[in-house]
Amino acid sequence: MKFDFTSIIDRRGMDATAIDSAGHRVWGGEPNAPQEGFDFIPMWVADMNFATSPSVTDAVRKRLEHPLFGYFPTRDAYYESIIHWHETHFGVTGLTREAIGYENGVHGCVTSAIQVLTQPGDKVLLHSPTYVGFAMDVDGLGRVSVHSELKKDENGIYRMDFEDMDAKIKANNIHTVIFCSPHNPAGRVWERWELEKAMAVFEANDCYVISDEIWSDITYSGSKHIPTQMTNDWAREHTVAAYAPSKTFNLAGMIGSYHIIYGKYLRDRVGGYASRTHYNEQNVLSMHALIGAYNEVGEEWVKELLQVLEGNCRFGSTYIQEHFDGVEVTMPQGTYMLFLDCTKYCARTGKTLDDVLHAGWRVGVGWQDGRSFNGPCHIRMNLASPRSRVEEAFDRLHRYVFAD
Repeated sequence: MKFDFTSIIDRRGMDATAIDSAGHRVWGGEPNAPQEGFDFIPMWVADMNFATSPSVTDAVRKRLEHPLFGYFPTRDAYYESIIHWHETHFGVTGLTREAIGYENGVHGCVTSAIQVLTQPGDKVLLHSPTYVGFAMDVDGLGRVSVHSELKKDENGIYRMDFEDMDAKIKANNIHTVIFCSPHNPAGRVWERWELEKAMAVFEANDCYVISDEIWSDITYSGSKHIPTQMTNDWAREHTVAAYAPSKTFNLAGMIGSYHIIYGKYLRDRVGGYASRTHYNEQNVLSMHALIGAYNEVGEEWVKELLQVLEGNCRFGSTYIQEHFDGVEVTMPQGTYMLFLDCTKYCARTGKTLDDVLHAGWRVGVGWQDGRSFNGPCHIRMNLASPRSRVEEAFDRLHRYVFAD
């Protein structure tokens, strides 16, 4: 490979929540620190343990050579980079700079949209399992989450229950939906027919859609992300879509997401709310980071990254199926997260999920409690690390956690 995805980079003391928060209580879901003799392998926070594309650091470094960092306008190259990326990666046509707006993170976009599309006490539809951050975005603003459970088919693939979605929307007078595409933590990359049926349900019930598409670049063989707004004309006009280079290029600490909103009415309301808060202003370095990411070198880097991530996920899924009796997992179609169902294992052994979680933490496997994602006996695992670290983590789990 041209790029380095094998080096183990020491992130200790370098502003890494995934590493430095172990053993502390900040968010409330941090893994315990390992016992003596084991180093910590971070497999919880959804960032990567790979250096970003050199095109990103080169772009930021070049900008740092100029010593002034005053007020600035957004460069044309910023919009052009986004438009080109969406055209070449997702087949999007007709995207203009007017439809693109800066966001201080996808959550900033989601909360702005929630604020203008709902009132306190209103109910919002989400799928379950649910990304943990959506609870803060909805319930934290005084709205009420209503969950439609994803159902596994005969192949263990999570599917939407369209009848349940429709029934819950009607019963709860819902007009706003949060849609996660690709889905975290289920690892689903929705097929076109699924998107069409979902949008038909939402259209029939006069719903607006807030679509979190931060994982759009991380898809594997046989799956391809279809932007929600490309489903049909109705979805194009009634969807607030949120994107970011952060998951793809490991740039969460740079703070810099963006929305795509085609409908002028919707764009004016969401963008107007965000701008009036005066918090939602771009950082000059994050602008240059995105420009450095969304170019030919960045695209080449992503192609190699996806090979590494898919290999890790296939390794992890196969290892679990072959060695961890009673633990169920499905190879994700996208994202770099596994969602382990330990229900049968716990029933067979008499162990609780806490027993399993803590056993992993004691030997330095920093996996994450899936109950906060509405997985009643589940664990979420991040496999975006060099293969040697992933293999070491599974070896420890085999020897010290699932050895019975």
